[in-house]
Amino acid sequence: MRLQLTAVFEKVPLGYIGYVEELPGANTQGQTLEEARSNLFEAVEMIIEANRNLSEEETHDKVMIKEPFAVLTA
Repeated sequence: MRLQLTAVFEKVPLGYIGYVEELPGANTQGQTLEEARSNLFEAVEMIIEANRNLSEEETHDKVMIKEPFAVLTA
């Protein structure tokens, strides 16, 4: 089974705010719940890409072994 995260959406006066409980920094907002959901997917992609880039900058001169890593849940 694939890793499953928890999206949380809160109704606010101007629409919805959303975040992923397990991924700090993945926050978004939208006028509708659908827009907030869509924006949250984009925010998660951006967080992962930014973290990947930071890691590459910090380790560019080191010998590293990189490989796919999948988390399986029950």
